[in-house]
Amino acid sequence: MIKKKTKKKNNIINFPTKLSSLEKEIEAIIFAAAEPLTIDTIQSKISKKTDVEKSLLKLQSEYSDRGINLVCISKKWSFRTSPNLSNLMTQEKTVEKRLSRAAIETLAIIVYHQPVTRAEIEEIRGVAFGTNTLEILMELNWVKPGGRKNVPGKPIQYITTEDFLSHFNLQKLSDLPTVDELGAAGLIDTTNIDNAIFGTGKFYKEKQEDKKEDIYSNIDEMLSSTLDSEDNK
Repeated sequence: MIKKKTKKKNNIINFPTKLSSLEKEIEAIIFAAAEPLTIDTIQSKISKKTDVEKSLLKLQSEYSDRGINLVCISKKWSFRTSPNLSNLMTQEKTVEKRLSRAAIETLAIIVYHQPVTRAEIEEIRGVAFGTNTLEILMELNWVKPGGRKNVPGKPIQYITTEDFLSHFNLQKLSDLPTVDELGAAGLIDTTNIDNAIFGTGKFYKEKQEDKKEDIYSNIDEMLSSTLDSEDNK
């Protein structure tokens, strides 16, 4: 019996095909585009005439096993995350919002009255809460629940957080201006405020029940100016 000789295949490593300068141009144009591009649009952007479709198919093959794929949808070409990796991708969008006056006033009251309940905040402000005022402050993680007050109904009390101190560049709450300092700066009228050293509990106490003056009308301006300076950094 005659044995047939079999040829052994050489172990050859296939390196990626070298791209031409025009193919690199097409690759860069699609990568930089804000939206998918048609072949005609790509052709209008490259430096020389070429078979754009052939180049696209070559690029598509080059990217087929990568984390980014070149895809064609409705005759428009774009780079997309590989479907196999889509579970790793999440879209995060930062939306900057300016705090409302009500939110700034509420924050000022919590800062100087903490721990303080929702009803107490409304009483000090003289108006009911707007929609999501407290929720916005808690979403920023400047305010958080701080236990319940030992009165009928056990209402939740609110306090400031470490993130609040960090945002306003404070080491501790006692670094906040005192009554005397706020009065000297013309931010509050000290004639209606109990002059006391800062601490937890009721910091401000109105002396006249019949005169409910909003002593925070200027404190919120101070906080607003601090927020504006943070935005401009």
